[in-house]
Amino acid sequence: MVSRAKRSWFNLTSLAIGIVIGITIGYLAGYISLPYIVKPQQPVIAHIKFTLDWAYQGPQAPFLVALYKGFFAEEGLSVTIDRGYGSAKAVSDVAAGVFDMGFGDFNSLVEFKARNPDGKVKCVAIVHLKAPHSIVTLRGKGIENPRDLEGKKLGAPAGDAARRLFPAFAKTVGINIDKVSWVTMDVPLREPMLVKGEVDAVSGFYYTVVLNLVNLNVSVNDVIVFKYADYMPIVGNCILVNEDFLARNPDAVRRFLRAFFKALKYSANNVDEAISIVMMRDPTLNKDLEKLRFEMALELIIVEDYVKRQGLGYVEKSVLEQNIDVIVNTFGLERKPSIDEVIDFSYLPPLEERSI
Repeated sequence: MVSRAKRSWFNLTSLAIGIVIGITIGYLAGYISLPYIVKPQQPVIAHIKFTLDWAYQGPQAPFLVALYKGFFAEEGLSVTIDRGYGSAKAVSDVAAGVFDMGFGDFNSLVEFKARNPDGKVKCVAIVHLKAPHSIVTLRGKGIENPRDLEGKKLGAPAGDAARRLFPAFAKTVGINIDKVSWVTMDVPLREPMLVKGEVDAVSGFYYTVVLNLVNLNVSVNDVIVFKYADYMPIVGNCILVNEDFLARNPDAVRRFLRAFFKALKYSANNVDEAISIVMMRDPTLNKDLEKLRFEMALELIIVEDYVKRQGLGYVEKSVLEQNIDVIVNTFGLERKPSIDEVIDFSYLPPLEERSI
């Protein structure tokens, strides 16, 4: 699967040429290939309100696959899935009980728990074994390595996770952050402003920014990406749970994770069908674009050296301790949350159910 994801990267150039045709084909495919929806297999034992981190896109496919293929229902779960509005909001909403569970950035969780030690939210599985946070620029901007960002103008939405983590990245690679200026814009304007030259680089999840640029007819050969995870030990998104809900429904959380990892493996092996399911929520999506976005996300999920040792969803606590240190030092937090405050892997399915 990793190799397939990497091949997809090189196919982006051809995607850019055919993007207009792809929009039409992708729209129709969302209706032509609608998957069979499995009905509940057993009485419902728990209702779960779940929030995504962002809009309905390729990387969110496994959650929707678990819903529409009936994997949650097979576990006796009634699950509703809402789109999200950023990882920080997903963390705070789950902590507040607005949602029972969610999908959000581990780094945002660490910061939240440091500032709110009584916050009722915890991670029960790491999905992105490597973080997608990145700085993206274009050739011709005079930026060939991270330190070239000094003296440049960067752009991102105010709450962008990669922007918030930029000080840690800057410290690691030796950038003087006082020599970098930021422009704040709404999400839809991020990539257009880069293309128009209104900013020199942008921050964001690399699979989102790169494919949005391709959608603007930028050649992938003209895109330069600096992934934070290539320079420092940070993971990405994880599955969150409200701790009061967890205390009342521990078996439901185990069942949710079992259904999710089943759906993740199914999605990785049936990418076209998985994206068709996503398009049931948003038929206006470009199927080809979202397929590539998902395959790029899979590079961060199915990391061979991790998965061979410990399966999907798990990262050694020693690595996560380093990750926590990065966040605490970056934001100058007065309190460092313990590893047990932020994560509990005891609800994960057995290794054989998380192997791929």
